[in-house]
Amino acid sequence: KSFARIHETNLKKQGILALTFADPKDYEKIEQQDRISVTGLSSLAPGKPVQVTIHKPDGTSLTIQANHSITEQQIAWFKAGSALNALN
Repeated sequence: KSFARIHETNLKKQGILALTFADPKDYEKIEQQDRISVTGLSSLAPGKPVQVTIHKPDGTSLTIQANHSITEQQIAWFKAGSALNALN
C-alpha cells in the first residue's frame, strides 16, 4: 500500500522494484494462492505505471495498474540487479 521512504530506497538499491497500487481497492483482489506477473518492465520509465496481472488458482486472471517512483538512475540499478552491480 505504501513504503517508508528509506525502506523504498533500500529496496531500489537492491534492484527491487517497489510498487504501490494505483487503486487502493485492488489490494483486496490479491489472495494467498494467487500468482502475480508484472508486464512492461522492458519499457520501464519514470512516472509510467506498470501492469500487474493476478493469476487465480481457478485459471482466471485480472490486470491492475501499479505505480512506482523509480528514477532513471534507479532503473539502471534495477536492470543491473542492484546499485552495486551497476557500478561494475
